[in-house]
Amino acid sequence: MKKGVRAAFQGELGAFSQVAARQLLGERVKVVPCTRFDLVFQHLANREVDAAVVPIENTLHGSIHENYDHLLEFGLEIVAETQVRIVHNLIAAPGVKFGDVRRVYSHPVALNQCLKFFAAHKELERTPYYDTAGSVKMIMEQLPKDAAAIASSIASEQYGAHILRKAIEDDSQNFTRFFLLRRHGSKPEPAGKLGWKTSLVFTTPNKPGSLFKALSVFALRDLNLAKIESRPLRGKPYEYLYYLDFLGKATDPVPQKALAHLEELADMMKILGSYPRSV
Repeated sequence: MKKGVRAAFQGELGAFSQVAARQLLGERVKVVPCTRFDLVFQHLANREVDAAVVPIENTLHGSIHENYDHLLEFGLEIVAETQVRIVHNLIAAPGVKFGDVRRVYSHPVALNQCLKFFAAHKELERTPYYDTAGSVKMIMEQLPKDAAAIASSIASEQYGAHILRKAIEDDSQNFTRFFLLRRHGSKPEPAGKLGWKTSLVFTTPNKPGSLFKALSVFALRDLNLAKIESRPLRGKPYEYLYYLDFLGKATDPVPQKALAHLEELADMMKILGSYPRSV
Protein backbone atom coordinates (compact mmCIF):
# COMPACT_ATOMS: atom_id res chain seq x y z
CA MET A 1 0.00 0.00 0.00
CA LYS A 2 1.36 3.40 -0.98
CA LYS A 3 1.39 5.89 1.88
CA GLY A 4 0.53 9.57 1.74
CA VAL A 5 0.04 9.83 -2.02
CA ARG A 6 -2.09 12.80 -3.10
CA ALA A 7 -4.13 12.04 -6.23
CA ALA A 8 -6.42 14.37 -8.16
CA PHE A 9 -9.60 13.17 -9.87
CA GLN A 10 -12.69 14.73 -11.47
CA GLY A 11 -15.94 14.67 -9.50
CA GLU A 12 -17.13 14.84 -5.92
CA LEU A 13 -15.92 12.62 -3.10
CA GLY A 14 -17.51 9.22 -3.58
CA ALA A 15 -17.19 9.25 -7.38
CA PHE A 16 -16.21 6.11 -9.27
CA SER A 17 -12.86 7.82 -9.91
CA GLN A 18 -12.25 7.62 -6.16
CA VAL A 19 -12.88 3.88 -6.35
CA ALA A 20 -10.26 3.71 -9.11
CA ALA A 21 -7.82 5.77 -7.02
CA ARG A 22 -8.15 3.29 -4.15
CA GLN A 23 -7.59 0.35 -6.50
CA LEU A 24 -4.49 1.98 -7.96
CA LEU A 25 -2.96 3.62 -4.88
CA GLY A 26 -4.43 1.86 -1.86
CA GLU A 27 -7.01 2.78 0.78
CA ARG A 28 -4.78 5.48 2.29
CA VAL A 29 -4.64 7.60 -0.86
CA LYS A 30 -5.41 11.27 -0.21
CA VAL A 31 -7.81 12.29 -2.95
CA VAL A 32 -8.19 15.82 -4.33
CA PRO A 33 -11.55 16.29 -6.10
CA CYS A 34 -11.65 18.64 -9.11
CA THR A 35 -14.61 20.09 -10.99
CA ARG A 36 -13.11 19.59 -14.47
CA PHE A 37 -10.79 17.12 -16.18
CA ASP A 38 -8.36 19.84 -17.31
CA LEU A 39 -7.92 20.87 -13.65
CA VAL A 40 -6.95 17.29 -12.78
CA PHE A 41 -4.15 17.43 -15.35
CA GLN A 42 -3.12 20.95 -14.29
CA HIS A 43 -2.83 19.98 -10.61
CA LEU A 44 -0.40 17.20 -11.51
CA ALA A 45 1.56 19.24 -14.05
CA ASN A 46 1.92 22.05 -11.49
CA ARG A 47 3.18 19.63 -8.79
CA GLU A 48 0.17 20.27 -6.55
CA VAL A 49 -0.48 16.51 -6.32
CA ASP A 50 1.62 13.37 -6.74
CA ALA A 51 -0.66 11.58 -9.19
CA ALA A 52 -3.88 11.86 -11.17
CA VAL A 53 -6.58 9.30 -11.91
CA VAL A 54 -8.67 9.81 -15.05
CA PRO A 55 -11.23 7.65 -16.89
CA ILE A 56 -10.32 6.91 -20.50
CA GLU A 57 -13.05 4.60 -21.78
CA ASN A 58 -16.27 2.85 -20.79
CA THR A 59 -17.40 -0.50 -22.18
CA LEU A 60 -20.89 0.86 -22.96
CA HIS A 61 -20.26 4.48 -23.93
CA GLY A 62 -16.79 4.37 -25.48
CA SER A 63 -13.89 6.75 -25.02
CA ILE A 64 -13.65 9.92 -22.96
CA HIS A 65 -12.29 12.00 -25.82
CA GLU A 66 -11.45 15.04 -23.72
CA ASN A 67 -8.90 13.06 -21.75
CA TYR A 68 -7.20 11.80 -24.90
CA ASP A 69 -6.70 15.44 -25.88
CA HIS A 70 -5.34 16.31 -22.42
CA LEU A 71 -2.85 13.42 -22.52
CA LEU A 72 -1.19 15.02 -25.52
CA GLU A 73 -1.55 18.60 -24.27
CA PHE A 74 -0.07 18.15 -20.78
CA GLY A 75 2.64 15.58 -21.53
CA LEU A 76 2.09 13.47 -18.41
CA GLU A 77 2.99 9.78 -18.26
CA ILE A 78 0.60 6.83 -17.98
CA VAL A 79 2.09 4.51 -15.35
CA ALA A 80 -0.80 2.13 -14.56
CA GLU A 81 -4.37 1.24 -15.49
CA THR A 82 -7.31 -0.34 -13.70
CA GLN A 83 -10.87 -1.37 -14.49
CA VAL A 84 -13.78 -0.37 -12.26
CA ARG A 85 -17.04 -2.31 -12.39
CA ILE A 86 -19.76 0.34 -12.50
CA VAL A 87 -22.40 -0.65 -9.95
CA HIS A 88 -25.27 1.84 -9.62
CA ASN A 89 -27.18 1.96 -6.35
CA LEU A 90 -30.36 3.81 -5.40
CA ILE A 91 -29.37 5.93 -2.39
CA ALA A 92 -31.42 8.12 -0.04
CA ALA A 93 -31.14 9.99 3.23
CA PRO A 94 -31.72 7.97 6.42
CA GLY A 95 -35.42 7.58 7.13
CA VAL A 96 -36.49 7.78 3.48
CA LYS A 97 -38.11 4.54 2.31
CA PHE A 98 -38.32 3.23 -1.23
CA GLY A 99 -42.07 3.82 -1.33
CA ASP A 100 -41.53 7.51 -0.51
CA VAL A 101 -39.29 8.18 -3.51
CA ARG A 102 -40.67 10.04 -6.53
CA ARG A 103 -37.57 11.81 -7.91
CA VAL A 104 -34.20 10.23 -8.67
CA TYR A 105 -31.15 12.42 -9.28
CA SER A 106 -27.91 11.43 -11.01
CA HIS A 107 -25.61 12.14 -13.94
CA PRO A 108 -27.49 11.65 -17.25
CA VAL A 109 -25.21 8.74 -18.23
CA ALA A 110 -25.97 6.92 -14.96
CA LEU A 111 -29.71 7.50 -15.39
CA ASN A 112 -29.57 6.06 -18.90
CA GLN A 113 -27.73 2.99 -17.64
CA CYS A 114 -30.68 2.13 -15.35
CA LEU A 115 -33.56 2.25 -17.87
CA LYS A 116 -34.92 -1.18 -16.98
CA PHE A 117 -35.20 -0.13 -13.35
CA PHE A 118 -37.14 2.99 -14.30
CA ALA A 119 -39.35 1.00 -16.68
CA ALA A 120 -40.27 -1.25 -13.75
CA HIS A 121 -40.95 1.76 -11.50
CA LYS A 122 -42.80 4.27 -13.65
CA GLU A 123 -43.66 6.43 -10.63
CA LEU A 124 -40.01 7.53 -10.43
CA GLU A 125 -39.01 10.69 -12.27
CA ARG A 126 -35.48 10.76 -13.71
CA THR A 127 -33.82 14.07 -12.83
CA PRO A 128 -30.39 14.85 -14.38
CA TYR A 129 -27.67 16.20 -12.09
CA TYR A 130 -24.04 17.15 -12.79
CA ASP A 131 -22.43 14.23 -10.93
CA THR A 132 -23.35 10.85 -9.44
CA ALA A 133 -21.65 11.40 -6.07
CA GLY A 134 -22.70 15.05 -6.19
CA SER A 135 -26.33 13.96 -6.32
CA VAL A 136 -25.88 12.03 -3.06
CA LYS A 137 -24.15 15.02 -1.49
CA MET A 138 -27.09 17.22 -2.54
CA ILE A 139 -29.84 15.03 -1.10
CA MET A 140 -27.92 14.73 2.17
CA GLU A 141 -27.65 18.52 2.38
CA GLN A 142 -31.27 19.24 1.42
CA LEU A 143 -32.83 16.08 2.93
CA PRO A 144 -35.86 15.84 0.62
CA LYS A 145 -38.40 13.23 1.79
CA ASP A 146 -39.33 12.12 -1.75
CA ALA A 147 -35.94 11.99 -3.51
CA ALA A 148 -33.05 9.59 -4.00
CA ALA A 149 -29.84 9.46 -6.03
CA ILE A 150 -27.97 6.92 -8.14
CA ALA A 151 -24.29 6.54 -7.31
CA SER A 152 -21.56 4.23 -6.03
CA SER A 153 -21.64 2.53 -2.65
CA ILE A 154 -18.70 4.64 -1.44
CA ALA A 155 -20.77 7.77 -2.13
CA SER A 156 -23.32 6.38 0.31
CA GLU A 157 -20.56 5.82 2.87
CA GLN A 158 -18.99 9.22 2.23
CA TYR A 159 -22.14 11.23 2.96
CA GLY A 160 -23.85 9.01 5.53
CA ALA A 161 -26.73 8.01 3.25
CA HIS A 162 -28.23 4.53 2.93
CA ILE A 163 -28.77 2.23 -0.03
CA LEU A 164 -32.40 1.45 -0.93
CA ARG A 165 -31.67 -0.81 -3.91
CA LYS A 166 -28.33 -2.32 -4.94
CA ALA A 167 -27.02 -2.91 -8.47
CA ILE A 168 -29.89 -1.38 -10.45
CA GLU A 169 -27.86 -0.94 -13.66
CA ASP A 170 -29.09 -2.60 -16.88
CA ASP A 171 -25.80 -4.23 -17.87
CA SER A 172 -23.52 -6.05 -15.46
CA GLN A 173 -20.68 -5.87 -18.00
CA ASN A 174 -20.31 -2.13 -17.45
CA PHE A 175 -16.66 -1.27 -16.77
CA THR A 176 -14.67 1.94 -16.93
CA ARG A 177 -10.95 1.89 -17.61
CA PHE A 178 -8.88 4.42 -15.67
CA PHE A 179 -5.31 5.64 -16.11
CA LEU A 180 -2.93 6.51 -13.30
CA LEU A 181 -0.80 9.48 -14.38
CA ARG A 182 2.49 10.75 -12.99
CA ARG A 183 5.00 13.37 -14.06
CA HIS A 184 7.85 12.06 -16.21
CA GLY A 185 10.74 10.74 -14.16
CA SER A 186 8.57 9.32 -11.37
CA LYS A 187 9.35 5.91 -9.90
CA PRO A 188 7.85 3.24 -12.21
CA GLU A 189 5.06 0.94 -11.08
CA PRO A 190 6.02 -2.72 -10.45
CA ALA A 191 5.49 -5.19 -13.29
CA GLY A 192 2.12 -6.94 -13.38
CA LYS A 193 1.39 -10.64 -13.87
CA LEU A 194 -0.34 -9.98 -17.21
CA GLY A 195 2.62 -8.21 -18.77
CA TRP A 196 2.79 -4.71 -20.18
CA LYS A 197 0.72 -2.39 -22.33
CA THR A 198 1.98 0.69 -24.18
CA SER A 199 -0.07 3.71 -25.25
CA LEU A 200 1.10 6.14 -27.92
CA VAL A 201 -0.16 8.79 -30.32
CA PHE A 202 0.99 9.43 -33.90
CA THR A 203 0.07 11.22 -37.10
CA THR A 204 0.68 10.06 -40.65
CA PRO A 205 1.20 11.89 -43.96
CA ASN A 206 -2.09 12.48 -45.79
CA LYS A 207 -1.25 9.95 -48.51
CA PRO A 208 -2.81 6.66 -49.68
CA GLY A 209 -1.71 3.72 -47.53
CA SER A 210 -0.09 5.80 -44.77
CA LEU A 211 -2.17 4.33 -41.94
CA PHE A 212 -1.86 0.80 -43.35
CA LYS A 213 1.94 1.13 -43.39
CA ALA A 214 1.97 2.56 -39.86
CA LEU A 215 -0.07 -0.33 -38.44
CA SER A 216 1.94 -2.91 -40.35
CA VAL A 217 4.99 -2.23 -38.14
CA PHE A 218 3.11 -4.03 -35.34
CA ALA A 219 1.60 -6.80 -37.48
CA LEU A 220 5.00 -7.70 -38.98
CA ARG A 221 6.37 -8.26 -35.47
CA ASP A 222 3.30 -10.09 -34.05
CA LEU A 223 2.51 -7.30 -31.61
CA ASN A 224 -1.14 -7.35 -30.55
CA LEU A 225 -3.05 -4.08 -30.85
CA ALA A 226 -5.49 -3.62 -27.96
CA LYS A 227 -7.10 -0.37 -29.16
CA ILE A 228 -6.93 2.32 -31.82
CA GLU A 229 -8.76 5.63 -31.65
CA SER A 230 -8.72 8.61 -34.00
CA ARG A 231 -9.10 12.23 -32.91
CA PRO A 232 -9.27 15.37 -35.09
CA LEU A 233 -5.89 17.07 -35.62
CA ARG A 234 -6.42 20.70 -34.69
CA GLY A 235 -5.37 23.15 -37.36
CA LYS A 236 -5.60 20.51 -40.11
CA PRO A 237 -9.26 19.85 -40.99
CA TYR A 238 -10.06 16.21 -41.79
CA GLU A 239 -6.64 14.99 -40.68
CA TYR A 240 -6.30 12.89 -37.55
CA LEU A 241 -4.28 11.88 -34.53
CA TYR A 242 -4.20 8.14 -33.91
CA TYR A 243 -4.10 6.92 -30.32
CA LEU A 244 -3.00 3.30 -30.10
CA ASP A 245 -2.48 0.67 -27.38
CA PHE A 246 -0.41 -2.45 -27.97
CA LEU A 247 0.56 -5.31 -25.68
CA GLY A 248 4.21 -5.04 -24.79
CA LYS A 249 6.76 -2.74 -23.18
CA ALA A 250 8.21 0.08 -25.25
CA THR A 251 11.78 -0.60 -24.12
CA ASP A 252 11.75 -4.34 -24.94
CA PRO A 253 13.65 -5.30 -28.11
CA VAL A 254 10.75 -6.19 -30.45
CA PRO A 255 8.51 -3.24 -29.54
CA GLN A 256 11.55 -0.97 -29.71
CA LYS A 257 12.12 -1.98 -33.35
CA ALA A 258 8.43 -1.49 -34.18
CA LEU A 259 8.42 1.98 -32.65
CA ALA A 260 11.62 2.97 -34.46
CA HIS A 261 10.01 1.83 -37.73
CA LEU A 262 6.82 3.78 -36.93
CA GLU A 263 8.85 6.89 -36.18
CA GLU A 264 10.30 6.71 -39.71
CA LEU A 265 6.80 6.57 -41.24
CA ALA A 266 4.94 9.02 -38.99
CA ASP A 267 4.93 12.80 -39.10
CA MET A 268 4.76 12.77 -35.29
CA MET A 269 4.92 10.01 -32.68
CA LYS A 270 4.80 10.26 -28.89
CA ILE A 271 4.80 7.42 -26.34
CA LEU A 272 2.28 8.21 -23.61
CA GLY A 273 3.40 5.43 -21.29
CA SER A 274 4.25 1.76 -20.79
CA TYR A 275 2.47 0.30 -17.79
CA PRO A 276 1.37 -2.99 -16.18
CA ARG A 277 -1.68 -4.37 -17.94
CA SER A 278 -4.77 -4.77 -15.76
CA VAL A 279 -7.37 -7.52 -15.75
